[in-house]
Amino acid sequence: LAEEFVRLKVEIIITAGASATRAAKKATSTIPIVMAQDSDPVGKGVVASLARPGGNITGLSTLAPEISAKQLDLLKEIIPGLSRVAVLGTSTRPGNAQTLIEVERAAQTIGVKIRYLDVLDPKNIETAFGAARKERADAVLVLAGRKLVTRRTQIVELAANSRFPAVYPFPVYVEAGGLMSYGIRRSDLFRRAATYVDKILKGANPGDLPVQLPTKFDLVINLKTAKALGITFPPSIMLSADKVIE
Repeated sequence: LAEEFVRLKVEIIITAGASATRAAKKATSTIPIVMAQDSDPVGKGVVASLARPGGNITGLSTLAPEISAKQLDLLKEIIPGLSRVAVLGTSTRPGNAQTLIEVERAAQTIGVKIRYLDVLDPKNIETAFGAARKERADAVLVLAGRKLVTRRTQIVELAANSRFPAVYPFPVYVEAGGLMSYGIRRSDLFRRAATYVDKILKGANPGDLPVQLPTKFDLVINLKTAKALGITFPPSIMLSADKVIE
């Protein structure tokens, strides 16, 4: 598709994720590319730096180290004796390694031990929960990743059956019955991407436009799931929630 866009001589290519950005970058070095979201554009060599991306690519990054700390803090608030957290992720996902470093750093700060469970294939999900139960994890933290979010119903059900309080990266997990989610408001990134399109069409050089970071985050909680787990959300969480599912 990226090669077809180049043949059509489009004025701008907008990408919705890391794979699309890499394909567009491979297809052209002249047509401006606006990333609506990318987990680690510098680390993956998409841009030279966030401040001065250079080349023909700019846009938004989902880099937000504070998210991991906030997710663990939320678990700590509802589980005062929290000591072991199972973390589900996919090592082949771009940005996963950096996210895991951030999780481990945040865990050390609050004195929590992390057990990372790599889910390379959907068939590994049930095995991962089995490992979490065997190691007596107090809670589960699910990282962002397509392989995981497409199996959100299964993950939410396994968390419920294992009686694991869990925090997720996206509201769709909570809408599927998950306990709570805290993460980037991705719709805001797409809206902000439109401002780049406007500037570039007016003559701006994409290589001179800094890659911006997330500024809006959402906390979504599910009271029905909390009740089933015997959890009472403290007032601090209730007051800061952007959406409450009852």
